[in-house]
Amino acid sequence: MATVDDGAGSEKEMSFWDHTAELANRMKIVVYTVFAVTVLMMVLPANLSFTTNPLEFYEPLVATVLKTIRAQALPPGVRLIGLELSAPLELYVIASFAFGLMFSAPVIVYEIHQFVNPALYKRERRMVYPFIISTAMLMIVGALFGFFVVAPFAVRGMILFFPVAGAEPLISVMDFYTVVLVSVLMTAFGYTLPVFIVILVRLGIISTAFLRRNRKYLYPAMIMATLTITPDGGPLGDTVLFLPLITLMELGIYVAKRYEAPEEKVSPPSFRCEHCGRESTTSFIFCPKCGKAKA
Repeated sequence: MATVDDGAGSEKEMSFWDHTAELANRMKIVVYTVFAVTVLMMVLPANLSFTTNPLEFYEPLVATVLKTIRAQALPPGVRLIGLELSAPLELYVIASFAFGLMFSAPVIVYEIHQFVNPALYKRERRMVYPFIISTAMLMIVGALFGFFVVAPFAVRGMILFFPVAGAEPLISVMDFYTVVLVSVLMTAFGYTLPVFIVILVRLGIISTAFLRRNRKYLYPAMIMATLTITPDGGPLGDTVLFLPLITLMELGIYVAKRYEAPEEKVSPPSFRCEHCGRESTTSFIFCPKCGKAKA
């Protein structure tokens, strides 16, 4: 059981039910925060121009974000269609929730840290803040790369096949935003790969030698990961994401090597002849020097 500071400088042990109650309270904070930010994304106006004409329908903040996504990822000449009557409303709610979850990330990370912190050893606590900072920075870089590079390549890579099939460039609004949002989210998570490699190596769970030795399995695994991250992205989108992920994996191995504990050299076993004292690194029945058998 973990111990916590009781506020008087001493520590007290928490029972299973204490942990359960604390987890429930922290989960409530996370749920309330995500819900509040999601509602704000749905109702918060992008500008205050509607105040001059209250009867005019104002543009919510999430609509401005979706407009930015269209301008960045939708190729010229391609039109979005609803297909289903409820599709725009579903997109409105799903996008608000996705951005609410993203902007609530600092609160989520803080609550997770506060919950697991009492159970960590001192050396593990020293790794928490660099881990959080590195993960946050890499996720931001990955999200930007996914938005400005991966998502446009994924959409344009599929549009290239429309003329081949004689199809009009009309895309379902749900399909378009699903590809973009999933690409951005999965790329953001994919960019955290070096951090987890360093953590696993530093904790002694895996070694850099193991990673280097198994590249022939890791590279195909990366290909499968890119196929999952870029839904309907085509070979062009997969290649654009595969190369950075491989680079990040190799970077993670290089950095992890600096934190890896040196391998202990194991001396080979030594066998000594009871008769002449000859030593050998291989076992023997008859001594190669005096020819006598072991006693």
